[in-house]
This record gives sequence, structure tokens and C-alpha cells, in this order.
Amino acid sequence: MNSSLHQEIESLRAELRRHEHLYYVLDAPEITDAEYDALFRRLQALELAHPELASPDSPTRRVGGAPREGFVKRPHSTAMLSLDNALNEAELRDFDRRVRDLLSGEPYRYAAELKLDGLSLALRYQQGQFELAVTRGDGLEGEDVTENARTIRSIPLRTEPRWPSFEVRGEVIMPLAAFRKLNDERAAAALPLYANPRNSAAGSLRVLDPTITASRTLDFHAYFLLVDGRPPLDSHWDCLEALAALGFKVNPNRALLPGVDELLDWCNQWDAKRGSLPYEIDGIVAKIDSLPQQDRLGWTARFPRWAIAYKFAARQAETILEDILVQVGRTGALTPVAKLRPVPVSGVIVSNATLHNEDEIARLDLAIGDTVVIERSGDVIPKVVAVRERPPHRRPFAMPSCCPICGSDVVRAEGEVARRCLNTSCPARLRESILHFASRPVMDIDGLGESIVDELMRLGLVASIADLYRLTPEQLAILELKGEKNTRKLGEKSAAKIMAEIEATRQRPLARLISGLGIAFVGERTAVLLADHFGALDALIAATPERLQAVSEVGPKVAESIRRFFTEPHNLELVERLRAAGLRFTHDAPARPAAGPLTGMTLVLTGTLPTLSREEAKARIEAAGGKVTGSVSKKTTVVVAGDDAGSKLEKARELNIEIWEESRLLERIEEN
Repeated sequence: MNSSLHQEIESLRAELRRHEHLYYVLDAPEITDAEYDALFRRLQALELAHPELASPDSPTRRVGGAPREGFVKRPHSTAMLSLDNALNEAELRDFDRRVRDLLSGEPYRYAAELKLDGLSLALRYQQGQFELAVTRGDGLEGEDVTENARTIRSIPLRTEPRWPSFEVRGEVIMPLAAFRKLNDERAAAALPLYANPRNSAAGSLRVLDPTITASRTLDFHAYFLLVDGRPPLDSHWDCLEALAALGFKVNPNRALLPGVDELLDWCNQWDAKRGSLPYEIDGIVAKIDSLPQQDRLGWTARFPRWAIAYKFAARQAETILEDILVQVGRTGALTPVAKLRPVPVSGVIVSNATLHNEDEIARLDLAIGDTVVIERSGDVIPKVVAVRERPPHRRPFAMPSCCPICGSDVVRAEGEVARRCLNTSCPARLRESILHFASRPVMDIDGLGESIVDELMRLGLVASIADLYRLTPEQLAILELKGEKNTRKLGEKSAAKIMAEIEATRQRPLARLISGLGIAFVGERTAVLLADHFGALDALIAATPERLQAVSEVGPKVAESIRRFFTEPHNLELVERLRAAGLRFTHDAPARPAAGPLTGMTLVLTGTLPTLSREEAKARIEAAGGKVTGSVSKKTTVVVAGDDAGSKLEKARELNIEIWEESRLLERIEEN
């Protein structure tokens, strides 16, 4: 092997690592993005030409590999325990009193850090090389997300081997700018928006395709260093400094504080200015700095006695409700939206808030002109939580009796909270229906976004989703799309790509077609259950309400919506046009999983479980053969109840349904 070639490759890797650290960890770039890209492409070309020189810690490994079929579970070296919470000053002082009593009055100090709102992750290194990344999971074992973690540029792939092997724990977050960009892209593709940056970070890290993780701007902040299962130094602060020296991103907003008064003052300072940060925080983590003192304080069954999470209150603001507007969705549902006098909430100017439905307006006794309290806890659209003042000139609001877009009649069916426009040709319904049909979870027509759909409707080229299959490349190519600065034609190349995407939908599974029809209350999961149960669209169309309710998770409300949809002549006409277009009307049922300890059981989760998140519990139940539903009924086998369980627990007792704690659930899963 040419030694000069090997030297050039190693030199490029070292240079790229240095620039990654400067940019993603120190926020002090020395070169432009274009200059970095040129170095990256040169290294990538050399590695492709000489695969024998490939290295797992090369910066080129950050672009993501091939998708996987699932995640492997890995045990943690030591348990990743959660922290106990202090929700106010009194609870924080009570924690401090317990520490003081257990340490018999000897001096101690707090290491205080911002509590980042993300996903916990453990990284393992061997001889300074990144080897493994495991999510927190249930605290004892998590999911192996190593290939996804490689794409996070603030995670070093190689560092100084100060110890032969060590572990770094920290938080994966999505910065607010990246979160807004991601939701803008999803909105343009007519996809559901992510609720908050934490969910976005968790979803991005746990996708099966690492290239998707690579496309999301995730960040990693380290907060724990472990060697042989415990911190290698006698001070938590010194461990943080050691992590920073090894090249990890350690949040600079931290402090050593001599007592609880100083700690409270620091918490209050950050509560006041958290809106200025480029990422979400939901509190402060305070730890006793001395590791020998931590050892003496020890742990409870669930929490360390030497650390506490001081949680900030929900972020609220007061403003004036200036108007209530009504939006029309793809199923015809009319949704009221509060038009607010713009007000800053945690660094974001809020001018709209969801009101959900007319029952919520009545519950709040809300009228135009009221002074209202809005709350934002990372939500995309904040919500109105209370009315602070009702002036004499307030103007009551009533939902319209006809559609605000097309003027057609609207109805509110018995048992529903939403009024619906009955006109399936309503422009608002049609636009949203086409965008929904083209969205990634449904028919996945890449490139068919809002601007193209708007132009197709303006020219009268589409009056239903079936008209997509009558489009020609020539019609698409001449579409005029308005940009910020100019208007351009779509062009032949883009038109050909969209036509190919439309053609590919003819082979999409039946479940996607059912979801794409826009039946009220029939989302992606219900569509899969219906396709699996009936096997063909014609059988679904002919199904009686009784047969529909025999499907798991389909109750009277959903069954009635399906029957109502397929008794409308214009909907049946749409079905026939889609049949003529060659879409798949039959379904190959998937192979049934092997029987598990929960096979045949239907479970409902309620309340906060001690160690499992709702998503983790659901995944474990389904892996064990059980089904998880959202409501308690006579079909429910077991209700798994945690802290603060509410009406679902009461209903389970009324129906004499078996109730389990989390420990009983885990025991049952482990029995087989």
C-alpha cells in the first residue's frame, strides 16, 4: 500500500475530526461549510477507491448506513436510574434537609446543571474508539442504536484512551432551530407535526434507517463518566471537566454551589431566562459533588439520594383572545382556533392556539375579548388553559351552521365532538385529502406538496384523489410554482419524477389505500387492522356494523363512520375510479407471530408507570403477543395502572376487569 496515500487519508480524518469538534462542540468554526464539504468528499472518494483502508471511526461513517429490521436489546453496565423530582422550593429544601441529616452535618456542595429535555443515551468506548450506544430503556437494558448515534456529530468517534474502556452518559436533544425546520418540512409534505423537540429527538434516534437520523440535526451533551461501572474521580465536577478534555460536549451552563440558598437562586435565574436558550430545558439537576459523599448517601429502590431534579413550572402567559377562526380538515371536521394578541412565551411569539372543539370552548366559558392564559410546554400549537378576565364587551362564539369554506351544511353526529362539512368536494377538504393521500405514511408521493396541489386545484386538473391517475407529464411540467422571489415552471425532470411516484402507488399495500380514503377515525393503525381482518376492500365495503366491531380496536363510533362513508354514492364512485386506476384492492395478511405470554390478551395502560414509558410498555406487550388499546371496554383483558391513574382505572373496576401493576406485567412477560 502506498504510504503517502495512507498518510493522506489519516491526515484528512484528523483534520475533519478537528473541524467537527470546533463546529459541533466548541461552536468556533475555522472554515466554511463548503471547505469542510470539499475535505469530506476527498476522504470519501479515497475510502471508496481503497475499501481496505476503511475505519469505523472515520468521519465518513456519520452519513448513515443501510436500514435495519429492528433494534437489539443490550444490558446496561450499571442501572440508569431516573431522578426524584422537586416541584417547588419547599420540596427542594426538604431534599437538602435529608442530605444534611444523612451526612451528619458535614460540609457539602452542589454541582448544578441544566436539565435538558431529551433522550438519555449511554456510549461505550474501547481504547478510545466509539463502540456502542444504548438508550435508557427500562433502566436495566435499552436498545442498541449505535449506527444511528454515529451520525450525531457531537459524539466523538475517537478520543484519547485515558482509560482502556469507559462509558459516557448524556442527553440527546434536538435544538429548537432544527425542530422548527423539521416541522416546516413535515408541514410542506402534509405530514403530522411533531409535538415537541424531545419527541422529535427520541423518534429520530430510534428510526430503523440511520440516514434519517443523519438528516436530523441532533446534539449530544455528556453528563456522566463511568469506568468499570462507577465515576473514576472523587468529584462529579472533575468528571465533567474530564469529559470536556476528552472532546465531549459538556453544557457550559453549570455551577458549583455551596448550599441550598445559592442553588435556589441559580434555579430561579435559569427559570427566568430559559426562553433565551437554543434548546428546551425543563428544570435543573443538582448533585452532591463529592463521590465519597454520594456513596454514603446511597440509593432508594428507584432514585439516588444524592441527586434531585428541580422541575420548572409550565410556561404560561396572558393575552387577549381577539377572534376565533374555524379551519376545515380533510375529513370535513371543523376545528376552532384562537386568534390571540401576539405574546412572547419562552422566546416564541404566540399568536394562535388550539381550542380543539366547541365543547372545550363551553368548558372554559370562553368568549372573544377575554383575557386568557395560554400554556406552552414544547407544543407546536399552544393551548388556552383558563380565562383570567371576562370584560363586559366580550362576544360569545358559536360554531357555524354551514361550512366557512364552501357554504355547505355541517352536522354533528351523535356521540361526536366535531361538526363536519358534508361536501366531499369542499375545496378545503379536497386540498387536505390530496395532501394526506400523498403523504409519506399513506401513498408516499414524494414531491407532491402544497404548492403543486394548490396549482393543480386552481387549474381544475384534480377534483378528487382519483384524478391524480389521469395527470400527464405535460400537465405537470408547465405548472407555475410561486417562490419567494420569482415564479418558475415545474419542468420535465420534476414532472417525470412525480409521475413515477404516482405510478409506484399502484403497488402500495391495501392498508395504505384504506388510510388514504380519508374515512373519519380511520388512521394508519386502524387501516392495517381492517386490511388484515377483511383481506380485501370489497369485503370491508360490504361489512355490517357487527362485523366491523369484531375487528380489534374498532368500536361503534368507528364502525358507524366506516359504514357512513361507504353508503355515500360519491365515495363508492371514487372507489371504482381507484379500482380502474389499478390500485391494490386485496391484502396479503402478514405471518402471525409465535404465541407469547400475552397472546390473546387486550391491555390498556393508564397512569405513570414506575420504570417504563408508555411507548416502552406498549412495545413489550406487543412483543409478548398482546394488544394495547386506548380505552377500557368489555373486550379489555387487563388494565395496567401506574401513579395518577384516572377514569380508565375506575371503569376497569366497574367492569370487574383485572388490574395489574407494572411489576405484575413484567413478571407475566418473563414467565415464558
